[in-house]
Amino acid sequence: MQTRDERKTSLWDGWNSPPNLVTYSRIVLVLIFIGFDIAAGAWGAQNVGMRWTAAVLFVIAASTDKLDGWMARTYNQVTELGKLMDPIADKLLILATLVVASAFGEVYWWVTVLFIIRELGITVMRFFVIDTGGKVIAASQAGKYKTLTECIGLAMLLAPVWSLAADGSDATWVNVYNIATQVIIYIALVLCLYSGGEYLVNTFGRRAAASSADDNQSA
Repeated sequence: MQTRDERKTSLWDGWNSPPNLVTYSRIVLVLIFIGFDIAAGAWGAQNVGMRWTAAVLFVIAASTDKLDGWMARTYNQVTELGKLMDPIADKLLILATLVVASAFGEVYWWVTVLFIIRELGITVMRFFVIDTGGKVIAASQAGKYKTLTECIGLAMLLAPVWSLAADGSDATWVNVYNIATQVIIYIALVLCLYSGGEYLVNTFGRRAAASSADDNQSA
């Protein structure tokens, strides 16, 4: 029979809390955003209006990440499900954007593949931790910086600023903007890989420490 403390830490406790409902809404918003992004074509060449719409939806979806986190902390509604679903919603938004961008030739595939390997690997690790009775480890500071730079870089990538250039997409400021966008995306990639390694160290470090403590007690 489950004890009271075990029920408190159940994955499904608070599944319908307001912060989690915001997270679910973000996932739906991501699907809508992807539809506009694909319909707009590479760099928004097929439909600039749809590309701008996709960029705005991306910013809204990314910004609400802070909303559900703030709500959870402010109203003491932090749940295991929320700690799991929140990064999944982030990963869905980021990886879907990167895959479409690579398909359109806007981002190198090797960059997207590295993002995918890291993000999916950490997600699988989170499920492994839960399945073996552990608690979900919240995002580290490096992970938060990673998410921030990803969002900034991809938002810049999505915005079809070339359409604002009076003298065409070859304007100097447009080229500088595009270079800055790529630099931010590469910084996000570095932070992505670093924070992934940090998560692995923290996860296995805690489990090793717990195992060592159990061994000492049994001895």
